[in-house]
Amino acid sequence: MKDTETPSKVELLEQWFQRVWIEGDLDAVDEFFSDDAEAKGLLPEMRIGPQDYRDFVPLILALVEDLKIDLIINTEDNYWIQSLYKVTARATATSAPIVVLGQVSVKVQANKFTEAYNCFDFMGLFEQLGQLPEQSMAICLTGGTLS
Repeated sequence: MKDTETPSKVELLEQWFQRVWIEGDLDAVDEFFSDDAEAKGLLPEMRIGPQDYRDFVPLILALVEDLKIDLIINTEDNYWIQSLYKVTARATATSAPIVVLGQVSVKVQANKFTEAYNCFDFMGLFEQLGQLPEQSMAICLTGGTLS
């Protein structure tokens, strides 16, 4: 892509993951999100805005290293991009490999994210980090409790 070309929605999403999540460039959040944008789905019953990402991203990045995010399946229309993505990393504490999936739907207007809806396998992430017991989902599905 030339500097004067408008990036596609897929390219914007790739740049978002690269700059904010992989490089940890929190100043870049404002380049991608409109001032009044909100993201849903990362934290239960909570919408997070651009400032909240500055708090949330470092918490996750402290838990992992060698982070890589691959957009696997993308669909887009006039305003929206939906992506299924794969996160691979290593646990900071143990160097254990981590592989989890996520999905995001982002509304893009004037090359800024104005809305985002996220679904991410946090249970799988925290299991692989050793913060939840292995097979937590299976335990919960059978009516058991996590200890």
